[in-house]
Amino acid sequence: MNDNRSTDVIVLGGGAAGLMCAAVAGARGRHVTVVEGSKRCGKKILMSGGGRCNFTNLYSTPENFLSANPHFCKSALARYTPADFVALVEAHGIAYHEKERGQLFCNESSKQIVAMLLDECAAAGVDIRVNTPIEQVRRDAQGGFIVDTPAGPLHGESVVVATGGLSIPKMGASGIGYRIARDFGLPVRATRAGLVPFTVDASARAAFAELSGIATQVEATCNDGLFDAGLLFTHRGLSGPAMLQISSYWQPGDTIVIDWFAGTDVGDWLENERAARPNARLASALATRLPRRLANWLAERCAPGNKRLKQLDATTTPVLIDQLSAWPFSPAATEGYRTAEVTLGGVDTHALSSATLAAKDVDGLYFIGEVVDVTGHLGGHNFQWAWACAQAAGEVV
Repeated sequence: MNDNRSTDVIVLGGGAAGLMCAAVAGARGRHVTVVEGSKRCGKKILMSGGGRCNFTNLYSTPENFLSANPHFCKSALARYTPADFVALVEAHGIAYHEKERGQLFCNESSKQIVAMLLDECAAAGVDIRVNTPIEQVRRDAQGGFIVDTPAGPLHGESVVVATGGLSIPKMGASGIGYRIARDFGLPVRATRAGLVPFTVDASARAAFAELSGIATQVEATCNDGLFDAGLLFTHRGLSGPAMLQISSYWQPGDTIVIDWFAGTDVGDWLENERAARPNARLASALATRLPRRLANWLAERCAPGNKRLKQLDATTTPVLIDQLSAWPFSPAATEGYRTAEVTLGGVDTHALSSATLAAKDVDGLYFIGEVVDVTGHLGGHNFQWAWACAQAAGEVV
């Protein structure tokens, strides 16, 4: 295909949503060109799930997504379910397993999901162009679009913006999708890093560093978010699934409440322990539930002096219970887009059709995937959104 030849659909971005949409549209007989700025497609897919791609979640529902317009995702998710994507995976002979809580992973490699999408695109006659940065998108005189690239302009009847968000810039992330939206008059909601570890200020870093590498199960709450999942100490702060999840609900200045007993009644536990072994030190008792170093760390902070259980009186006991069940953690910041798995915010969904992902006021322009203000929880939900919204747009573009 010549660089300036017209095509039916230009998909901007060769990630999960872009490739899926291109394959669906191509299978309908549409001539589709995918424009990818980096040298290969599906780079975030390749790194996801520790290299095995957590490609969906069996229990994905609209409640697993954050958006200023929470009803927006319902239509697409209802029409393309996790079972639909699993059927595609199975049709390509990709072995997979459920890790926990509905999270599905490839048995072998994330490369299989990328290969599947590329095979689907090839079968549908999709033209994929890598190493082709997007410079600008503009209207042409005939009512279609021109996509300017260093290799020359591309002309298309429709454009699908699947450029992703700002997370992990080393993978090629940029704000081009938001700029395109603004160029065409669509509102863009403020963006910030999501599913990202927390950092602590310099004065607290030494205390956290001594526990670096320790993991435990906790219950974490902040604003409307509550998650029972793993927590990991790092040399800079806190990470692990519980912290990544709660980061999407946290705003600078907020305090996160951590229950080290993950929902178990601390008062009952303490009463039982005190009755069973009154001479045991608090740290020793805590070590029956928590990693030893963490137990020592908490004992010193909750009841200085590592008292024996029988020494915990009516004054110290309520404070101890409160600290263990509702530990206040005030992060200094997050690690930011550098390590964030997703970008919160994005193209305002009030300006898009929930049925087709089309811009309501710009004929032929669509926005799908992470660039849109729909962000999933950890555990395969963001991929399910990518597949579902891509299918919705691909069926009509």
